[in-house]
Amino acid sequence: MIKSIHAFNTAQKFAVGNDLVHLPDFTTSFNDLFKKKVYTADEIAYCDGFDDSMLRYASTWAGKEAVYKAIKQLHLKPLGPKSIEIIRKKTAGQPQVVIHKEYPPLKISLTISHDGDYAWAVALIDTDL
Repeated sequence: MIKSIHAFNTAQKFAVGNDLVHLPDFTTSFNDLFKKKVYTADEIAYCDGFDDSMLRYASTWAGKEAVYKAIKQLHLKPLGPKSIEIIRKKTAGQPQVVIHKEYPPLKISLTISHDGDYAWAVALIDTDL
């Protein structure tokens, strides 16, 4: 059965993942332990560079979750939150995804948005390289 699942997944040409974060709930549950376990040093520096750092942490979390959900459709290997890094080459720039684990090549497009009490992210992975 595992072989047939793997064969199905490798035949798939794309995968989509999304995540929605409710900012008040995220802010209530956010703590230093979560921050250290989930975010890389560069992500922390980026988020802390804004007056409203909680919005940036929530948006980055949504991005990580969207990428995780898309990747798990294609690969059975687990991927921890620090293995997925969301980087931006400039302040509030287009998010880029770096995978810090050995995986087959993936072309990942990520968009992150926020409005009011919500942050939302969508990841699209194109496996047809």
